[in-house]
Amino acid sequence: MLNHIVLMGRLTRDPELRSTQTGVPVVSFRLAVDRDFGSRDGGEKQTDFIDITAWRNTAEFVNKYFTKGRMAIVSGRLQVREWTDRDGNKRTTPEVVADNVYFGDSKRDGGDNANYRPAEPYRGGSNAAAVPSGYEPKTRSSFVELEDGDGELPF
Repeated sequence: MLNHIVLMGRLTRDPELRSTQTGVPVVSFRLAVDRDFGSRDGGEKQTDFIDITAWRNTAEFVNKYFTKGRMAIVSGRLQVREWTDRDGNKRTTPEVVADNVYFGDSKRDGGDNANYRPAEPYRGGSNAAAVPSGYEPKTRSSFVELEDGDGELPF
């Protein structure tokens, strides 16, 4: 069986980072995803709003680099979560559990990022993914450019 989904859309709100009781980070956010077709009479395109959940390093990555309005590409699996509402009725909610999250746009659609490289994934693990130059975490920190001693490459 195969359960794989790829979505591209804009975040409808800032990601919400939480932790499980054992300290595992989990982030949730919603993507607004346009359908590839408009109505038959040439009307407006329809938009689907898809709930996304990401865990561990991917959750921290999303929380750090994505904000409301940013374009994201999400690769993962579709899952249906069952829950009970306040009245005791059983409900189901479809959501995508993200394995990888990619940048889908330049920094605010071309803002001040001339060196943007599209669709760089975060795959988790101990090595941080290559973040395109010009991307900064939501909490801005100071980066210092290191000077190269003699300008020669070491290889």
